[in-house]
Amino acid sequence: MIRAMTWLELLTLGVLAVWNQATYWFVELAARPGLSYPQAIKITQASTATSNSLPGGVAVGAGLQYAMYSSYGFAPPDIAVSLTLTGIWNTFAKLGMPIIALALLAISGSAGGGFIVASIVGLLALVATIAGFAVVLRSEDGASNVGRRLGALLSFISRVTRRPPRGDWAMILADFRRRTVRLLANRWVPLTVATLVSHFSLYIVLLLTLRHVGISNATVGWEQVLASFAFVRLLSALPITPGGVGVVELGLAASLIAAGGEEALVVAAVLVYRLLTFVLPIPFGVISYFIWRQEAAQLQPVES
Repeated sequence: MIRAMTWLELLTLGVLAVWNQATYWFVELAARPGLSYPQAIKITQASTATSNSLPGGVAVGAGLQYAMYSSYGFAPPDIAVSLTLTGIWNTFAKLGMPIIALALLAISGSAGGGFIVASIVGLLALVATIAGFAVVLRSEDGASNVGRRLGALLSFISRVTRRPPRGDWAMILADFRRRTVRLLANRWVPLTVATLVSHFSLYIVLLLTLRHVGISNATVGWEQVLASFAFVRLLSALPITPGGVGVVELGLAASLIAAGGEEALVVAAVLVYRLLTFVLPIPFGVISYFIWRQEAAQLQPVES
């Protein structure tokens, strides 16, 4: 199918794929004041490659982000706030998109039972997530109370595992709240816009790929593509496989074929889409990682 595309179609897909990667940098920049563009590029590309290619990639990627932020001189509490906010905003978008997609499908008269269920699940999870986040941010006492309960749970686990408890969680969470409120006061708009642009750009890559392989809007409308995309993004919130490999491909193919797409064309489009958004970022992430490792080595003091 790639050979059948014109040079202009290939060029637009390539440019859009690069833009899609750049949107992740904007999210990182919005969540961490003082971060430079080169630093954001290396952090996002290296952590994305890790998340996409290793078992337990999400946790390993987060650990790599933390290490890279630390090497650039950011304080651990500020790093925790940035990682948490980017994760929460990303989750908000994943939970909210099925609701938007269902509304658009309902307007067009194409809403199906599976999408309704996914949208209800997304809505309930979104409400619960927002409520929990609001409890922590509402007041310092609320954050301290949550911290004490969390500390009690962790202390119990420490006793069972015979490990020493770590830190005063009431104080830690109260400090986390203060830093989060201070950051959101100045950054919630750019963070929200950057997150929405990032998710929408990823959807556009899928939509344009479908159109370039020959699946017209009359066959599978853009609303149905958005619904399939939103449903699979909701599934990918569960770290079943690294980068959702297998889950994303099967989910997109099944839902788009069910929407009326020709099987061969849908499978081709999904594979091209995953090549652009999942496979190609990995080598760039590996390069970013080794560049950072060289920088980190140069910053370490030489022992005499």
